[in-house]
Amino acid sequence: MYRIIKQEGRAKRGELYTVHGVIQTPVFMNVGTVAAIKGAVSTEDLEQIGTQVELSNTYHLHVRPGDHIVRQLGGLHSFMSWNKPILTDSGGFQVFSLAGLRKIKEEGVYFHSHIDGRRIFMGPEESMRIQSNLASTIAMAFDECAPSKADRAYVQASVERTTRWLGRCQAEMKRLNLLEDTINPNQLLFGINQGAVYDDIRIEHAKRIAELELDGYAVGGLAVGETHEEMYHILEQVVPYLPVEKPTYLMGVGTPANILEAVERGVDFFDCVYPTRNGRHGHLYTNHGKINLFNAKYELDDRPIEEGCGCPACRRYSRAYIRHLLKAKEMLGMRLCVLHNLYFYNTMTEEIRTALEEGRFASYKRQKLDNMSKPLD
Repeated sequence: MYRIIKQEGRAKRGELYTVHGVIQTPVFMNVGTVAAIKGAVSTEDLEQIGTQVELSNTYHLHVRPGDHIVRQLGGLHSFMSWNKPILTDSGGFQVFSLAGLRKIKEEGVYFHSHIDGRRIFMGPEESMRIQSNLASTIAMAFDECAPSKADRAYVQASVERTTRWLGRCQAEMKRLNLLEDTINPNQLLFGINQGAVYDDIRIEHAKRIAELELDGYAVGGLAVGETHEEMYHILEQVVPYLPVEKPTYLMGVGTPANILEAVERGVDFFDCVYPTRNGRHGHLYTNHGKINLFNAKYELDDRPIEEGCGCPACRRYSRAYIRHLLKAKEMLGMRLCVLHNLYFYNTMTEEIRTALEEGRFASYKRQKLDNMSKPLD
């Protein structure tokens, strides 16, 4: 069940009740593609930095270690010792990202494994079965993420196939949730809106999938080559046609500014690899923009990454020390930077929730964007 607590314009402050706990929205989901956050971040770390939802990937876990192995070990929650919600991406994005290793047909997609080259087939039913074996809290429907600048005719055909696939996903999940040996019979299903940058295709697709009464709805196929302005425009066009009484998820987005802009347009679920990827390269988010610890000016800087930050890195270590670790290629440097960035994102979405509750999101957004545009250094 999803409950809206407060609204400010299109922005929503809500709660999604799941078998693994209540998700307070807006929420940033921390990306652990293969059931681990890159940068040596543990489950205990995730608990300490305020993570609500961990996100893993169906295709990658199917390839290694194998979803049948995860099932035998009790599902993802047991496997990674995490008792809060988990969302699993369907493998549909790999239809986009592994373009050179796949062939799309009506029945599904034929892949060659990026690890050992072996042939893999994944269609809607296979994706649902794999996600049922993983026993995630929320499963994503299998779709094709068409390139944002793809030809209109291609996008139209792709979206129609994605719609047919969604119906198959829904039927298969219903069957799987009724099986006696299903680990999580309360698994939720989110459908995905596609349509590249074509307003009319996006809107028509949103109308069609809204009729299916799913547990949630995602906007996919963005942040894959279009401008930020194009992304915001698509959200403005599409979100009004998705059910307001269900959670709305913007997949793979984004920067702190992207999140603030998308919340204003009615989105309340987010995920992105930026905080972990940038952290591993010494690029850190603060309330005064990003800083790069590899810069020589931090060599003797005994301040924390950000004054007043409560993350494990800022509570104890200096910029100079973390910079030294990064330069020396010590894993601890990457780990501390990733922890800081994830804490920043988790804390920012908590601040957004508070601002929405207090009816001051618009002013909070303006102040946050203004602060981040004026670096302290």
